[in-house]
Parts: sequence; C-alpha cells; structure tokens
Amino acid sequence: CDFGFAKKVGIGKKTWTFCGTPEYVAPEIILSKGHDHSADYWSLGILMYELLTGCPPFTGSDPMKTYNVILRGIEAVDFQPNLIGRTANALIKKLCAQNPVERLGYGRGGIIDIKQHRYFMGFDWIGLHRGTMRPPIVPKIQGPQDCSNFDKYSEHPEDAPEELSGWDIDF
Repeated sequence: CDFGFAKKVGIGKKTWTFCGTPEYVAPEIILSKGHDHSADYWSLGILMYELLTGCPPFTGSDPMKTYNVILRGIEAVDFQPNLIGRTANALIKKLCAQNPVERLGYGRGGIIDIKQHRYFMGFDWIGLHRGTMRPPIVPKIQGPQDCSNFDKYSEHPEDAPEELSGWDIDF
C-alpha cells in the first residue's frame, strides 16, 4: 500500500473513484457503492494487520480473487493469537467492519475514537504531534554518511532480460 493517491471529499459526501492497492481496498469500493473517509479507516486496519503479521489479511492470486476474499469480511480472517493480541485484534476488527458506518472512527468522535481505543493506552499522542516522542529504536550510527544499518546491494544492477515474447510486434 502506498497511500499515494488522495482525494478531498466533503463531509457527508461520497466518491466513486476505484483506486488502491487490491489488498487494501474496502468492500464498498469493490461494490461501487460510493465511499468516504471510512474507507481510509478500513485501510488503516489492513495496514495494522500487515505490520503485526508480515502479510495482509486478504490475498488472492490476482486482484479479482483478492476482492472476492475481501468481500467475505474480516470475520473470515484467521487472527494469529501469537502475533496479534486481543486488543489489537479488537481494534483491527472495528476498523475493518464490513458496514462503513460501523467502523471505528466513523462516528461523532471521529479519529479521537481511534486514538482512545485500549490498544493505544499510554501512547503519547501529544509527544508524537510535537515531535518530542522518543523513538522505540534508535540506530547506532557513526555519522551522517553511515549506511551500516542498510542492506548491501550491487552498485551495478543487472540489465533487464531481453523481451522476446513478441507482445509488441503490431505496435
């Protein structure tokens, strides 16, 4: 997911643009019912699941199969208790409610309702906003040019293999 496409939609308004990384697309987008900011809360729940487990909850061998799996709903997903605790499980399920108006964050409290969920108890939202929150991991570096925390890669990547399929013969 890249969250690189944004569209400003007024309060109480919907949009019908179909876009997004297949694994993150909310059911109402797939069904062309129109969507609003609650689709973003869905994507947040999917991102949270992926960050905790290393893979998205909905996958298929192609986008259409992924969409069909999404339409089965979050309740059909096997939450791995060794990777996702009860409070995270509850938060993800509330963010990914099948009905957009039932998603956490959609009600009057909006994003505040999400911030006040038990999962975030003790989280320093003010420190995050001010930029004063201490990061959980501080890498040890020798200076601004130190790249020792990054994977090594070849300075000379291999050229792409020659295209021999012939798909472009008639162009």
